[in-house]
Amino acid sequence: MRINKFLAEQGIASRRGADELIAAGRVTLNGKKASLGDEVLPTDEVALDGKSLSHKVKFEYYIMNKPKGCVCTVKDDRGRKTVLDLLPKDAGRVFPVGRLDYDSEGLLILTNDGDLAFRLTAPQSEIPKTYLVRVEGTLSEAALNRLRTGVELEKGVVTGKCKVNIIETDKTYTKLHITLTEGKNREIRRMLEAVGSHVDFLKRIKVGDLTLSGLDRGACRKLTQEEIFYLKNL
Repeated sequence: MRINKFLAEQGIASRRGADELIAAGRVTLNGKKASLGDEVLPTDEVALDGKSLSHKVKFEYYIMNKPKGCVCTVKDDRGRKTVLDLLPKDAGRVFPVGRLDYDSEGLLILTNDGDLAFRLTAPQSEIPKTYLVRVEGTLSEAALNRLRTGVELEKGVVTGKCKVNIIETDKTYTKLHITLTEGKNREIRRMLEAVGSHVDFLKRIKVGDLTLSGLDRGACRKLTQEEIFYLKNL
């Protein structure tokens, strides 16, 4: 298998993150500095920062109700709490699939299954993710249509079509369900800023049809075999 996939299955990082480790010269293959695109055989020795990695991997899968005030990284250089701090002490080495920013909360999947992580985050997979969003004030029909058909976030960067439904509103706030099939950085916040609205609450509530299933804020649990099968076949 490709060396970035091997590292992803170790729970070291996503495939993209593994490429960065390889490019930084931190990965060796049979004692020599690894290159992007190298193939790993069962008899090969792969090491990260001089520490040998096993070929035997047990996949783990967690679902978390991420709270605000923690980051979706393995380690934060600013010393902030990460989502890994909320996992059980006996959890293996897993990494978050995709991102929820520091001020956002909700459904987050963590795993060391690089193939599943890639499938859930790759733009071509078009996996729907649904968010509960609250904005200040009201939204006009014209603003809603712009959100649904695509908003220019910056020159040459336009969001794809999405589903937007108002679920509650009065003169001071509006609650929306927004379903996206892409994952640009802080996309929903930037979309709503583009139509003149400010987000004061954002929570991911679904990935496909997978929900938080009553998980309290900050809690997590292992995914069931049925849920894992579902995600792999989305």
